[in-house]
Amino acid sequence: MEVKKNAEMKRLEETSHAKVPWQKWGPYLSERQWGTVREDYSPHGDAWNYFTHDQARSRAYRWGEDGLAGFCDDKQLLCFALALWNGNDPVIKERLFGLSNSEGNHGEDVKEYYFYIDSTPTHSYMKYLYKYAQAAYPYADLVETNRRRTRDELEYELIDTGIFEEDRYFDVFVEYAKEDPEDILIKISVFNRGPQAAVLHVLPTLWFRNTWSWQPDSPKPSLRQIPGPAGSQTISASHAELGARWLYIEGEPGLLFTENETNNERIFGTSNASPYVKDGINEFVVHAREEAVNPQHSGTKAASHHRLSIEPGKSATMRLRLSPAGPQSIRPPFEKFDETFDQRQREADEFYAEVIPSTLNADETNVMRQALAGMLWSKQFYLYDVDRWLSERGADPFRIRPTTAPRNYQWHHMYNGDVISMPDKWEYPWYAAWDLAFHVLALSLVDIEFAKHQLGLVLRERYLHPNGQIPAYEWNFNDVNPPVHAWAVQFTYRLEKIQKGRGDIRWLKSCFQKLLLNFTWWVNRKDRFGHNVFEGGFLGLDNIGVFDRSAPLPTGGYLEQADGTAWMALYADNMLEIAMELAMGDDGYADMALKFLEHDALITSSLVRLGEGIGMWDEEDGFFYDVLRSGERAERLKVRSMVGLLPLCAATVFEPAFFKKYPEMSERFLRFVRGRPELRETCHDPTEPGVAGRRLFAVLDERRLRRVLEKMLDENEFLSPYGLRSVSRYHQDHPYVVHVGDQEYRVGYLPAESDTGMFGGNSNWRGPIWMPVNGLVIRALLNYHTYYGTDFTVECPTGSGRRMNLYEVAREISRRLNSIFLRGKDGRRPVYGGTTKFQNDRYWRDLIMFYEYFHGDNGAGIGASHQTGWTGIIARGMHLFETSTAEQFLELGMAASIVEVEPDKTAAS
Repeated sequence: MEVKKNAEMKRLEETSHAKVPWQKWGPYLSERQWGTVREDYSPHGDAWNYFTHDQARSRAYRWGEDGLAGFCDDKQLLCFALALWNGNDPVIKERLFGLSNSEGNHGEDVKEYYFYIDSTPTHSYMKYLYKYAQAAYPYADLVETNRRRTRDELEYELIDTGIFEEDRYFDVFVEYAKEDPEDILIKISVFNRGPQAAVLHVLPTLWFRNTWSWQPDSPKPSLRQIPGPAGSQTISASHAELGARWLYIEGEPGLLFTENETNNERIFGTSNASPYVKDGINEFVVHAREEAVNPQHSGTKAASHHRLSIEPGKSATMRLRLSPAGPQSIRPPFEKFDETFDQRQREADEFYAEVIPSTLNADETNVMRQALAGMLWSKQFYLYDVDRWLSERGADPFRIRPTTAPRNYQWHHMYNGDVISMPDKWEYPWYAAWDLAFHVLALSLVDIEFAKHQLGLVLRERYLHPNGQIPAYEWNFNDVNPPVHAWAVQFTYRLEKIQKGRGDIRWLKSCFQKLLLNFTWWVNRKDRFGHNVFEGGFLGLDNIGVFDRSAPLPTGGYLEQADGTAWMALYADNMLEIAMELAMGDDGYADMALKFLEHDALITSSLVRLGEGIGMWDEEDGFFYDVLRSGERAERLKVRSMVGLLPLCAATVFEPAFFKKYPEMSERFLRFVRGRPELRETCHDPTEPGVAGRRLFAVLDERRLRRVLEKMLDENEFLSPYGLRSVSRYHQDHPYVVHVGDQEYRVGYLPAESDTGMFGGNSNWRGPIWMPVNGLVIRALLNYHTYYGTDFTVECPTGSGRRMNLYEVAREISRRLNSIFLRGKDGRRPVYGGTTKFQNDRYWRDLIMFYEYFHGDNGAGIGASHQTGWTGIIARGMHLFETSTAEQFLELGMAASIVEVEPDKTAAS
């Protein structure tokens, strides 16, 4: 039965097929542009100190803009955001504050409370909440106290300062609703939660990204006050590329104008070209400097100034409209404002009623919706022309004697200028390749076209290196992220095929061809001796190893990495799946499928056995470890970590249809396998049929699979009440220690923050729970289930006497992950640990933050507080196990992981 398309589904369809620009405007403003690599022109790459938060109010950015609850066009030419002043802060609140990497005892960290409440995928309706204290923001206290604390101590958070005591704060809601693709309604609602009347200055701000200072031939845009409709103030915005826009502000607030240009006098001690500079509005509001704003009411940055006095428990609302219709053509700008807002909110509810399974309870529904809202709010326009950036710092590689750039010197081909899904728009306001692959698992629930676009984007010629490497992230594009792109491509293709009855073969072919380049890069660059044993450095798992895996080893020699090789086995699995899918409609891909069958077999076997030497599989422990090789010496580094669980994920099940269509391929592959009996001895026999005649490619045969699962599902090892730990709890009492000379290297179980500065010290893979790798394990278990069936059971948890099939094990892990965010029987959410206000206060307890990772024992959120990015995949897990059954998986194979039981639960597209 076909699902009736609701209004938001129709908008998505119009965007995709009719090219109606519903997504031209959205939350594409960053939450931190200062302290980024793009803005860093220092000789040694000290990005945090070259451009600081303190400078940001006065210094024009080169490559992007930031703001509170920001909104802009998809080229970030015209920006809108909120600014606030409580009468006590030393500066107006224009952007979020946080500690730089050197200031925090666990690295950089935002010190604010803000929440992504809602968003549709076309951003036809959006809602954001910022909690603004009425007392002076404790900038110095946060910096000094955190700087004094050691890595063994908790971080000092804003709520710890006491600034929210007696509820002396404002809840500031910002909502957007689109009248049409280009006409934006804006509502700002301020609630005084405190016991006394309080004053708040609200400054909705409109400005142009500064392009003219860097490109002298670029025409300078303008903002100016003009006469407008009665009962409102009007700002006219004119831009050569964007055209004309008008901002209508209800009422008669004062309008303040200045230029989005650097205050050279404050920053560099040199004279200003104009008396009106970026911090002019701040100077006017905070210091009453009337000369700081332009009396002619024109410039490139403007704000309306609303001084509100709000009684306790009361609220005030401001209404604005950013429109392409000028005063002569627009009807009264606020005539149908509330009606449109109500309609867009209803349409958002209707959309999510189709996306979120009706079997979820109210709390689960709230968590899932906020997870998806966070994913959609975390889009950002990301601009980085690496060639121009290198040239501007004198490091143009084509000059005769260029200076050396501190990073990204070999990526001069790159031009990024796109809306991209960010991990976290404050802590990580730059894309990361492997994060992005996980983002699409959640994004595809609501916007399959955007998910496909994201995966295709980093494979384009202006991202992908000519040698085939996928860029990692701006701090070092040369770093190596786990190769999960093909995994995400195959998932997304299957999803769309189920949703629409056909897959996007053209898109799949395009991705496959680029992924061939990347796969070849891995084979040529990361397999040192051609033994199908791969390295790669830290591979996204930061401090998980006993040594820094991206640096020269103190022992000399090199590491054979269990995860590096497992990632490549998974990569070969996924390329095999894609090639088989393409071959079903195009004979030209059949040979590629056979090629990846062979790649898969060789890489898979290398994990268990490497010639006659020591391998990564330890038969005594029943686990995989990295192998350290130095000269003739080889030693397993026996850290029980996610590194040793990842080989479990290198498993793919394929249906018999391919070999039925190409029987000669079956014969050729059997000939290949029979000529290498060691392949069948060391890994699962790929010729052995399973349920429904399926074949399984996996590192682990049934015996080894059971041994690994025994450790993985042991609550004294990996299985936490809240998911799978990144390092076994076994190491709490049995740390792994290596001595090299006088230096001791140690890995213990650290369920919370890192105790080292490795990789900045702001993440920890030595015990906490990480969503992306949990997601990989769940997906692998479902794969095994489709092959082995319901008769294959294991103890879960180990030693409990309770037996489950692998679908049930996957569901149990997902249930534990979900419980991080849900209220337990005690009414508390584990994610908020012992923070009383978040647990008990009615204005806080249902607001969800999706942290970067979680405490291995109690589930409390740790790290980046708004990394909805890959933590947002919690929405996919909640959806999956409410809309599928173990029997469906056996009947449909892995397609069941993305198909729904009933039409009213179908993912929207």
